[in-house]
Amino acid sequence: MAEFLKVGVLENRVKKMGKKIKMRMKSRMENKKRKVESAKSNKEESFLTGIQGFDSLVDGGFPTGMATLVEGGPGSGKTVFCLNLAINACKKGKKVLYMSFEEPEFRLRSHMKNFGWDSEQYEKNGKLMIRRFNALDIARSVEALLSEAKKELLIDVQPVLIPKDFEPDIVLVDSLSSIASAFSGEESRFRIYMEQLFRYLESHKITSFLIRETANPTHLGGIFVEPGEAVSFLSDGIISIYSVFYETGRRGRALEIIKLRGTDIKRMVMEANIVKGKGFVVYNTPLKGKYKLT
Repeated sequence: MAEFLKVGVLENRVKKMGKKIKMRMKSRMENKKRKVESAKSNKEESFLTGIQGFDSLVDGGFPTGMATLVEGGPGSGKTVFCLNLAINACKKGKKVLYMSFEEPEFRLRSHMKNFGWDSEQYEKNGKLMIRRFNALDIARSVEALLSEAKKELLIDVQPVLIPKDFEPDIVLVDSLSSIASAFSGEESRFRIYMEQLFRYLESHKITSFLIRETANPTHLGGIFVEPGEAVSFLSDGIISIYSVFYETGRRGRALEIIKLRGTDIKRMVMEANIVKGKGFVVYNTPLKGKYKLT
């Protein structure tokens, strides 16, 4: 009888241990599932540009709500880079607002058409809006809002910049240099506006790419200070597109990611080019030979 009771106790213990093991395994599986779902969710919340060769430089893409500067000199390829990015985003079903403060809408559409990008298709289905703005209107509106707010820093940028009839996932601004020049040396007012703009874009989970004209790549050691330099510190990321002058006299292009908060990046100056029928292309090749970045 005693032996029978011992066997019964052992069986109960084995059953209990089996239940505990099953519960632990179930818990581990659920945790693993949650991690996978979380990773998928984070991946979905990131944005990949689709630009050939570029996304391999950024681990996981651009987090939603990130504001990134696209810097470079005249003719470096900043606008083509952003137009290429815009059309790729539309193909993925994103709503894109391309804000121009320089070139008219028809010219931007013409640029896209030259690469075989059908911008009108996406404009018709409500995925793309290309609109030209007047930078002086922005400056006047900001001044009026600041006066109304008694010079306080809390202003509403919604009526100043983002159209009320369009809710974009991606915003591209071409360019910040035009906006900065419209403030006529009022650097403090421009900074206030940019702080509010970045805050608005982040709070509405709008991923943005903002073009900035640079006379020379100051982060390489130059001492020239660009108008609106403060945005370099306010932004989450900086992409520099260079015009490359080789010792042989040949000119080329290159791209480098200077910073991208919270994201691993490849810190190299990579060869790049604008290719007919493709758009902006980044080659998986660091620059070689004797050259000067301008």
